[in-house]
Amino acid sequence: MGPEMQLQLIDERAARFRAEAARHRRALEAQTRRESSGKRRRSLFGKIIAT
Repeated sequence: MGPEMQLQLIDERAARFRAEAARHRRALEAQTRRESSGKRRRSLFGKIIAT
């Protein structure tokens, strides 16, 4: 295999890894937002009831 072909394979693999990492990062951010938004609602709900 020539060096050009090896470089192309490395570039394609790196692009796939970057895309997968971006999807994973977005999924974690969405999960964090869902979890934190529920916590905020509960604390707000508790404050409304206490007053």
